[in-house]
Parts: sequence; C-alpha cells; structure tokens
Amino acid sequence: MSESFYITTPIYYVTAAPSIGSAYTTVAADMLNRWHRQRGEQTFFLTGTDEHGQKVLQAAEDNGASPQEWTDRLVATEWQPVLEVIDAQPDDFIRTTQERHTTRVQKFWQGLFESGQVYEGQYEGPYCVACEEFKLPSELLEGGLCPIHERPVEQLSETNYFFPLSQYAEKLLALYEENPTFVQPESARNEVIAFVKQGLEDLSISRSTFDWGISVPWDERHVFYVWIDALLNYWTAAQDRADGRAPWPASVHLVGKDILRFHAVIWPAMLMAAGVAVPHQVFAHGWLLVGGQKMSKSKATAIRPSQVTDHFGSDAYRYYFLRAINFGSDGSFSWEHMSAVYTSELANGYGNLASRVTAMVGKYFDGVLPADEDHGPAEDALAAGMATAVARAEAAIDRLALHEAISATTDFVALINGYVTEQEPWKVAKDESARARLASILYSAAESLRAVAVLYNPVMPKTSAMLWESLGAAVALGELGEQRVQDAGRWGQLPAGSHLVKGASLFPRLLEEPDPVD
Repeated sequence: MSESFYITTPIYYVTAAPSIGSAYTTVAADMLNRWHRQRGEQTFFLTGTDEHGQKVLQAAEDNGASPQEWTDRLVATEWQPVLEVIDAQPDDFIRTTQERHTTRVQKFWQGLFESGQVYEGQYEGPYCVACEEFKLPSELLEGGLCPIHERPVEQLSETNYFFPLSQYAEKLLALYEENPTFVQPESARNEVIAFVKQGLEDLSISRSTFDWGISVPWDERHVFYVWIDALLNYWTAAQDRADGRAPWPASVHLVGKDILRFHAVIWPAMLMAAGVAVPHQVFAHGWLLVGGQKMSKSKATAIRPSQVTDHFGSDAYRYYFLRAINFGSDGSFSWEHMSAVYTSELANGYGNLASRVTAMVGKYFDGVLPADEDHGPAEDALAAGMATAVARAEAAIDRLALHEAISATTDFVALINGYVTEQEPWKVAKDESARARLASILYSAAESLRAVAVLYNPVMPKTSAMLWESLGAAVALGELGEQRVQDAGRWGQLPAGSHLVKGASLFPRLLEEPDPVD
C-alpha cells in the first residue's frame, strides 16, 4: 500500500434524510480511514452533501424556503449531526454550494469547453427527478417507471450542452484492462465493462428549465447537470488542501451500486478529457435490504441510524453492519438478527471475556499483570493465533473485504475464550504451587486482549479505548491510536507490572427490544 490514503464516500443527496443505508457507506469509509491511519499512513477522509438540482428546488418550494436556506437547514440538522451518531470522523465535509467547489467546477468545465470537449445539442428523452438522472428507454420498467424508484419519469425536450462521452469508450475499456482493480468487486467490474461495450451515448451536462445549480460560465442561461457538478467534489476538495493530506488521485471512492456507472464511466471520462489522473479504485457495495426491499422513504422502510444506536450503541452499530454483511454484496437488516449478534458475539463473547480476564488479574494478583513464567504449547498456539488474525485482517483490508477483517478478530476472540475455558485459571488458582502457571495463563489472555483492542479500534473505537484503559496499556504502551495494526501480532508487548482494572461492561446486556420501525 502507498504511504498516503485518500478515501471518499459519495456526497449524499441533501433532501434524503440520513438512513442506515447512507451511514453504511460512511462507517465503512471511517473504518478504512482509521485502519490506514493506524498503519502509520497519512490519511484523508472526505464526505459531504450534494445540494443542487431539480429535486432540491422542488423540496425547498414545498417547505416555503429558498434552496440555500433549505439546504443549510438540512445540513445543520440532519447530515452533520449523524456523523456523531455513528462516530464517524471525516477530515472534510464538502457542500456543493460552497464557493470553493462552485468556482472550481466552472473552471474545470470552462477548460473543456475551450478545448472543444463540449457542444450544444438537443436532448429528448426520459429523466427521473428522484434519481436526478437521464435514463435510457431500455432501462425503464413497464409503464415507463424508473427502475430504482418505481415512479413515472418525465419526458424532457431541452437544448443543452453535451460532453462527447461516446468518444471515450475505448479509453475506458483500456483503463479497465490495464488496471483490473479500478472497479471492484469483480461483479461490478463485469457490469461496467459490459455496459461500455454496448456503446456510450453523449451526455447532457446542463439544464435550462430551472436555475438552482452552478451556472455555466459561457452561457448563464444554463446550470450544470447536478451529477456533472457533484462528481467533481472529490477533486475540488483535494485542490483545497494546501497541507497535501488529500493527494490526488483518490485512493478509493466508496459508492452504492446504484451510482456505479456515474463513478466508473462518466467520472473517469471527464478526468481523461481534462488530462487529470483518474482515481485508483471505485468500489461499489451492495444495498441494505429491509423486508427484502432496498430501503426507501416512500415505502416506509428507511431507518435512521439513531433508531439503532439509541438501543445498541454506536460501536455495536458499526460492528454489526460491517461484520454481518459481505462488503460488496447486498445484505438484510433485522432487529432480531442484530440483537442476536450483539448478545452472542459482543456481550457474551468479547465483553464477557474482557471482564473475566481483568477481574481474575484483580482477584489473584491485586490488579498487577504477572510475568509469563510458564509459557507452554497452549500459549504458543495462542500467540500463533494472534499473528494469524493480524495477517488475515491486514490482507482483507487491502481487498476491502471489511467483513473478513473483522471476522479474523472475532475468530481470535473465540480462540482466547476457548483458551481460558480449557486452562481453567479459577481452578489453577486453588493450587499455590501453580502460581507460575496461573501467571502465564492470565498474562497470555491479557496480552491477547491487547491485540484485540488494536484490531477492533478502527471498528469500535469507544469500547476499544475502554479496554485499552482497563488493561493499563495507555500507561504502559501509549495512546491506542498510535499502535500499528501491522505490529499488533507481535507477542509480549503488554509488559508485566501493568495495572489492570475491571471497568464498566463493554457491552451491557439488552434489557428490552428496540421499538419497531414506524
């Protein structure tokens, strides 16, 4: 991996309230950013809001506000607060109404216009306002419905400006061939290649029937088509960083599969036309399904993140969605399944293990971690399991297999639990002549938890910090965020003599079921 890592989420359409679907992408990006930072890399994490277009204009009018007033209100009351709810910490939050973005969008397209990459023409065809997307007639469902929203589309006839996307098909296919991981996962790559091979149509880049957008600098009767404006956010934000922390090109664009073509076809073609380097990778994850359907506000299946975190906490929220769903595939959410995972893996598995180990060190050694005086085959197996867990997790992160990275640590927690159960330190403690053996058992369990805290920190930062303090590691080893994940598997880092304290339960037992979705 490179020594710098720049990751982005899509900028979310401001009129759609944050849901567990949008938060899924944000949490995944946050985990990856934290992981790469704990490798010692220079990292940068960008998210934000997409605030132009016909849909925003209509929503503002419906709420008796100007578009700018309406977007300001939604960002302040919905989109920025949800970051705290899910414990995501982006380095930058970009809004497409900010001058730093709008002026660069105009400059980018002015350059393409002057180089002959833009022409005026007539657009006639279907347009979905909910998607803010020009549709192909072949994409529509029976009755002329949008395949995403299952609503009738509008039939547009406008004189607009166009980008000659059709001229970039061969260049795009060459990109996919030369860089096989540019689009991932493989199913997404195959879809994009098949789409481009069918032939591309030139793309309308402006609208002239409303004015809520970035004005076209050479013809102010037009505003830029919202996607043409929005895609540039990744590049405009990077230009804004004088500290070099967002070096272009971006390392990874995380997107939902429904916006894959924008990011894997239109976006790189735009950059090629301008002579700007394309991003290293576009990764399309699947949808979150509720009751077998993609979440939708109109179908009352959208769930706010706070509805989940208020009951389970933000760490359990992050763990569940990133562990229970194969990243890159669709996944289903249910309260019952999340409750089961919380109870079995977090409360009874991980949390109970941390409580038992710290409590036994307190009981048998007055809270002072003993030395590993009787290291044997069982401890060798535990140390080998630790090294394996780190290697598995590191390899999975490089493939963006987030669920596999977490599973590597979850499996190691199960191994530690099995070790403690088999060694029975509570029985060994009854034999005064076996103090050295008891010391090794408890040292090994605590040292294993040290590695777990490091590996889980990008996933569950709050409880990892609690465990780190409980192990006395903050005093003995320094800040948790400074620990290198790639070094976590090296045995013997937690020094004997560290002071352990049985803290509050990492994952308290659930007393009642969460309220059902309205």
